[in-house]
Amino acid sequence: MEILRDDENLLEKFGQASFTITYPGIIKAFHWHEKQDDLWFVIKGNIQIVLYDLRESSTTYKETQVIYAGELYQQKLILIPKGVAHGYKVLGQKQAELIYFTTESYSPNNPDEKRIPFDDPKIGFDWTTKNK
Repeated sequence: MEILRDDENLLEKFGQASFTITYPGIIKAFHWHEKQDDLWFVIKGNIQIVLYDLRESSTTYKETQVIYAGELYQQKLILIPKGVAHGYKVLGQKQAELIYFTTESYSPNNPDEKRIPFDDPKIGFDWTTKNK
């Protein structure tokens, strides 16, 4: 199956493709980027993705969005613009495998990654949400 095509114009440029495996019950949250857009695709397993808009000029500023992705859900690409904090929780008893594309290559000397605790009261997301 095709995942991403250049004529879809989802990324303003290509920086890097990465792959990660995360195990059941693990929460990886939150972080955000100043320069980089992310494009996620869940290959295996299921995740609950949480987005929190930090962009002051956005119509969704300070809003939270929850997206379910993976084998149990419609296969989809999830575009996460720069300035949107994001994280996810693995749902169910199977590991999640995620491929993601970014508009910038990772630089260990100058990472474009700002961290926010998963339980930050400003975001106020309840990660105990039942598996959907």
